[in-house]
Amino acid sequence: MDYTEYAEMEEMPSLSGSSSPGEAVSGRGQQDVSNEDDDLYYIPERRPSLDLGESPMDTNYRHHMGQGLAPALSYTSLATESSAEMEDEDMATTRIQLERSDSFSSCYSLDSDDCEKRIVRVKTKEDTVSCTPSETPELVQPTNQLSHASLTVAFTLKAICNTLGKLSEMDVKRFKTTLWKNYQQSFNTPPSSTDTLDLVDHMLDCYGLEACLQITQTILGEMGRSREISFLQALCIRNEVRQSLCETLKRKYGGECEDLAIQEEKRQFDEVFTDLFISSTYDNGPNIEHEVMNIEKLDSNQTAGMHISTKDIFSAERLQHSNIRLILLTGVAGSGKSTAVRKLILDWIEEQSQQHNSFLFPLPFRELKQFEGSNISLLQIIRTLYPETIKLRNEDFRCDDCPIMFVFDGLDDYSGKLDFENTELLCDHTEQTTLNTIVVNILRGRLLYRGLFLVTLRSQVKRCIPWDTPYDEIEMRGFDDPEKDKYFKRIFKDPAQADRVIAYVRSSKTLSIMCHLPLFCSLVANECRRIFREQGTQAELPRGITYMYTKLMLALIRQQRAFRAPDRSPDEERDFLMKLGKLAFSMLEKGHFKITKSNWKDTGISDEEAVINSGLCTQYLTKPFVLFHEKVLSFIHPTMQEYLAALYAFLSFVNQGKNIFEQQLKNKLKGMFKGQKPMELYKSAVDRSLLCEDGKLDIFLRFLFGMSLQTNLDILQPLCTLSTKWPTVTEDAAALIRKKIRENQYSCRNLNLQHCLEELGVCVSEAVSS
Repeated sequence: MDYTEYAEMEEMPSLSGSSSPGEAVSGRGQQDVSNEDDDLYYIPERRPSLDLGESPMDTNYRHHMGQGLAPALSYTSLATESSAEMEDEDMATTRIQLERSDSFSSCYSLDSDDCEKRIVRVKTKEDTVSCTPSETPELVQPTNQLSHASLTVAFTLKAICNTLGKLSEMDVKRFKTTLWKNYQQSFNTPPSSTDTLDLVDHMLDCYGLEACLQITQTILGEMGRSREISFLQALCIRNEVRQSLCETLKRKYGGECEDLAIQEEKRQFDEVFTDLFISSTYDNGPNIEHEVMNIEKLDSNQTAGMHISTKDIFSAERLQHSNIRLILLTGVAGSGKSTAVRKLILDWIEEQSQQHNSFLFPLPFRELKQFEGSNISLLQIIRTLYPETIKLRNEDFRCDDCPIMFVFDGLDDYSGKLDFENTELLCDHTEQTTLNTIVVNILRGRLLYRGLFLVTLRSQVKRCIPWDTPYDEIEMRGFDDPEKDKYFKRIFKDPAQADRVIAYVRSSKTLSIMCHLPLFCSLVANECRRIFREQGTQAELPRGITYMYTKLMLALIRQQRAFRAPDRSPDEERDFLMKLGKLAFSMLEKGHFKITKSNWKDTGISDEEAVINSGLCTQYLTKPFVLFHEKVLSFIHPTMQEYLAALYAFLSFVNQGKNIFEQQLKNKLKGMFKGQKPMELYKSAVDRSLLCEDGKLDIFLRFLFGMSLQTNLDILQPLCTLSTKWPTVTEDAAALIRKKIRENQYSCRNLNLQHCLEELGVCVSEAVSS
């Protein structure tokens, strides 16, 4: 029977029906491949096997085939390894052996469920002489004998199905007819009624990955479907680039964790990552939980936000249904924004091992600084930072079926002027211009309008988005209570050490509350690790809170600031802290934790320096009236306000000989205070604190006593201008506190006085008994 007679046969409905790509891939068994190249097999008469048609095979149409010609004359073997996750079976390696034209068919039993044994017979000269060349189209020899690492079963199945999905119903039938015409040996009956997914799955069983792609392109070429060929080729190129990009990003962001607490151990990021609280609402204001005072919410957003994960930021639902292409991730300094970005990138890499449908380009502003002062396009920036993307075409950045996502981490690191009114418009990602023009037009939403952009930044006084640009804003809130413990358990490999650190943090409510900042947790873990290394696991950990707050303050105004602004001289740094501390103390005495415009103007410092560069303050919007927004500043936490107020009182006395408490009672010249002793300051501070029934100066007093401890004096020394050494006042200060406790004149303040003893490093039980 010739091909025409086969084509006229009545079409039979498919047994398998429709199925998903995952079902088709997972349903495939593993082939049995012979390792003896010289063996030839005699195929005996067999019973009807499972066919692609609905009814049993009609043996009247069966013809003897002395030799089954292989579809690929130039392939000797093709090994592919699928990295796709199987739903019903474990991941399997498939090996396809395609014989030369002078051998018997190696495709027997690929479409059969028989269990018959193959009988080996000796190859004779007649067999060799009678062989005729195959009329099957020859496949071009590939450049590499092994498939590209990106070529997986899941991708190949999806790519061919998507390509055939662009054909009309008539063209799909024509494709199947041509496939049957050229490769009859792989089918028992014409596949005209076979579901497309099952058809592609069957092709993969018979020919392997690269061969299937080449067969598809060959048939589409015969049909004159050049557009579909280009589409399939583009999918393959994108897939190779995506694979290389994933490997690059995994090395960069999935390698060693940069956490201060484990720099010496070189731990992998996934080993120590702890889930972060990302809120669906913004303008929530600072965390105001306090050990002593009950502070009302600072007129910020009153709506409770939902917890969202890093996977939700670039979720499929957002990509498909949201018209908003710009997302802002804001948060106070040290809240974990960069850590969340790192996790988001690794989540995308994991997702693309199955989806193969998008690109993600992290473009941190620290890395973008290298392009300042030069004319360059966004495309050139991408290709410079990620050379593997050179294979991508310009249209690949604008296509609908392959979303492109950008992550700009640390907009507060960028020093360029964001002038949305006067900066030229830019819509072409290939046009060369300045870096500032590119950044402004990304924030305008003008560049790559099909792209999705995530920008991370500290909450700024001046919004960095034009009023007419739609965007979503989410806020990083740091750690929830359960995650605080999980963080220390992952940081410390030794469970005994982890338990000690967790108990230490829980012993102080102020420390426990402040550990909502991942940066603060890292500083605590780093200090505890140093103590364990030098003194052993059973060594005593610091009793006070002053040391850790001093470390946090210095980390923010020095290490963190170095990426955002030029270095400051010691005098400039001291002047900034004194002005900010004076404001903190003035507000603290009044019981205020929200900085008003008038208060801020009196400080003489810029909001950019306080919020963006130093990170000691934050900004948010309030809505005191309908249709009215007010920009509000506050310290990143009430205890940071109390610490800076204590630092102001301490440095005023050390550097200027000024007792800020007595200054409010007596109008004396500065020189009259030069002769005062340190204990004068502490007596005044204790008396003033005991008069505050609401405890608003309790934590302030702890910090002030803690700064007299030698370990704290050592790290605060650069802020002191006098060359004379600060006298040791520990014993005198402890005696003053014990006296106040014994007098019991203010019983409700006794507990805080005991905490002040802890800041001095004095055992509370011994101090009270003596």
